[in-house]
Amino acid sequence: MDTVTLSRLQFALTTIYHWLFVPLTLGMGWFVAFMQTRYFQTKDETWRKMTKFWGKLFLINFAIGVVTGIVQEFQFGMNWSEYSRYVGDIFGAPLAVEALLAFFLESTFLGIWIFGEGKVPEKVHLASIWLAALGSSLSALFILLANAFMQAPPAAAYEFNAANGRLELINIFALLGNPKGWIFFWHTISDGLAMAAFLILAISAYHLTRKQNVAFFKRSFQMAALVGLVASVMVFLGGHTLGQYMYEVQPMKLAALEGLWESEQPASFSLLTIGDISGKHEVWSVRLPYAMSFLACNNFTCEVKGVDELQELDVQKYGPGDYIPLMVVTYWTFRIMMAFGFIMMGASAWFLFETRRKNYENAAWLKLVPFGALFLPFLANASGWILTEMGRQPWIVYGLLKVQDAVSPNLTVVDLWISLVGYTLVYGSLAAAMVYLIRKYAIAGPDAAMHESVDVAPALVGSQD
Repeated sequence: MDTVTLSRLQFALTTIYHWLFVPLTLGMGWFVAFMQTRYFQTKDETWRKMTKFWGKLFLINFAIGVVTGIVQEFQFGMNWSEYSRYVGDIFGAPLAVEALLAFFLESTFLGIWIFGEGKVPEKVHLASIWLAALGSSLSALFILLANAFMQAPPAAAYEFNAANGRLELINIFALLGNPKGWIFFWHTISDGLAMAAFLILAISAYHLTRKQNVAFFKRSFQMAALVGLVASVMVFLGGHTLGQYMYEVQPMKLAALEGLWESEQPASFSLLTIGDISGKHEVWSVRLPYAMSFLACNNFTCEVKGVDELQELDVQKYGPGDYIPLMVVTYWTFRIMMAFGFIMMGASAWFLFETRRKNYENAAWLKLVPFGALFLPFLANASGWILTEMGRQPWIVYGLLKVQDAVSPNLTVVDLWISLVGYTLVYGSLAAAMVYLIRKYAIAGPDAAMHESVDVAPALVGSQD
């Protein structure tokens, strides 16, 4: 492997691993804030227990997520220094706001929430978890706006300085108003709520099948089923909107994820396409007429350009090169993501329907929930991000900078293998610690959460220094 491939692999592994925790943090924060609000309103001890129990799992996830996210920022300077030099004036702006405003808000008020119960007024303690949840969402927004610039850079936001060979920010409002970033945000917040809902469903089902704290976990299960259904539908709608915006700004990605080699008007949707060993040429396919035109344009007659025509257009615009992403990856990650997303919608609708029964904790299907609910959203999430990033190739900033031109020039293969193995070992240890802690406290149940301190709190505070 060369330095470009190793750098891409290293960043991919750290990003996918980090993103296992981010959506749960986004979703669980709002769940815990709602639970504490209901306790504040009703003084019902079950809501207080729910706040403590699910809040403890939220904190464990947050602590591991913070640690894994720091490494990503280092990689911009270590592995991708040419990228940072070229686009740092723009890319750094939303990241700086995220660190100075959103993360500061999130971490400060989360500290008050962890240590302030009984020491600050009850309303202040309640406000702190809402502000922490808001800070998490704002963090996601600014990071997604930075990523959106890489996907679809708004021309009004920057200009090229020929003297130093860099892009420079000239309109921060164009950068922060990038439609790609706001659609990303809608999609991501919905995804976070869905992932949190399915974690709650899985743990609740585990205890319900064992007849442990039945009233507590039935309330948790019903709430999570409702949020899971609404959030899964919102994820789907956000994804559909992203696809239509992709039609406008990233047509090659759209054609690649659809396996569309030849331009079509009207365009058909691929039910199954088999390509050759290169992953870039069709051998056989079964297609649904007119459907892709409707998905891309909301009508049944629009043209969707295929990768062959787009390749020719890109060569004319950018010069010689291969501008087609690895279609076997984009095609199948899209379908994996969609399949799991539909399963999540159907499953949460079924769960919500079944909660109308008084004794659904005795149902045989409930025993299967912990297995599927734990893995479905994670697999859908990882597939979605692989599609997002792989579909942009060969660009690291779409239309402006290619991946091979963004890697640090002085890196060696040995350097990268050492750091890659090191990251893998460290992240593997963190994964083991996270699974152990989540499992320990999830199995212990709400009664233990009411009487034990959160073991990860000192680590949480230390990780933010």
